[in-house]
Amino acid sequence: MAIASSRSAATGLLIGCVIFGLGSLIVAHVDIGGWAMAFWRLAISGVVFAILAKMTGQRLPRSKRAVFYGLLSGAFLGLDLALWHESIYAVGPGISTLLNSLQIFFLAAIGFLYFNERQSILQLVSLVLAMLGVAMIGSPEFAQNKAATWGFITGIASGAMLAASMTFIRKTHDTEPTPLFMLMQLISIGGVLAMIVPMFVFDMGNMLPSTWSDIGWILIYGTVMQCLAWGLIAYSIPKLSLALTGLLLLTEPVAALVIDYTWLDKPINTLQWSGALLTMFAIYLGSLKPKPRALRRYRFFSRFYRRDYK
Repeated sequence: MAIASSRSAATGLLIGCVIFGLGSLIVAHVDIGGWAMAFWRLAISGVVFAILAKMTGQRLPRSKRAVFYGLLSGAFLGLDLALWHESIYAVGPGISTLLNSLQIFFLAAIGFLYFNERQSILQLVSLVLAMLGVAMIGSPEFAQNKAATWGFITGIASGAMLAASMTFIRKTHDTEPTPLFMLMQLISIGGVLAMIVPMFVFDMGNMLPSTWSDIGWILIYGTVMQCLAWGLIAYSIPKLSLALTGLLLLTEPVAALVIDYTWLDKPINTLQWSGALLTMFAIYLGSLKPKPRALRRYRFFSRFYRRDYK
């Protein structure tokens, strides 16, 4: 039963990551500004999660601070999505999604600075490898794409915003455990509120879909990518080991890169593919949680004290 549950969780996580990767294709296809696209995605998902919370009887947390942290997490998620969309427009879904995945290193930095979490040598090595991989991806891109600088800045910044969003999700739960659907509703509301002003500033005249096809794609983007895919990932992660989770999460940038190269005819040379593989390997290493130092010492010295009892 445990093996079957693990397999189903791994399958769910894999499907969720691939669906997330396909979301970048919708962003590249629909002619709407990046900030407006983030607004509509969060607004649609907010309605869905409000219905689900009502159906399941979930309520707001009593703590005002927990509510505030949930809304703040949504504001950072909105910034993450908007900047990721801008990066997609500049350098394509593949590279932008890979840059967004660097959020694991921002999370490590937040953990070190704010939560006093120790960083292992492996995590530091993975950071160096990731920087090298990004340089390998960027060097040809800067030579052939005038928008590469903006694409890399917004892509990396989106990863930082995603890390901040995840941090405030943790702060919300630390303040008061919050039911999933209600938490996602708070996040959606916070993101929508944060997107209103930037949307009117940066996307004026490009905020609304112009065709029924675009309306349909936006509805799919808000429901399938934000609700279904996130739900699959949130359901699957607690049921899997950290190593397997980190490995499967890399299917999102892989899917986006393949889509970018095959469907959108994005030119990606051998150096960039090598850099992408190196960066994904670094992200995987960075996702591995080191064992506590005391446990490592115990396992090392226990080798010398094993005895065979008759």
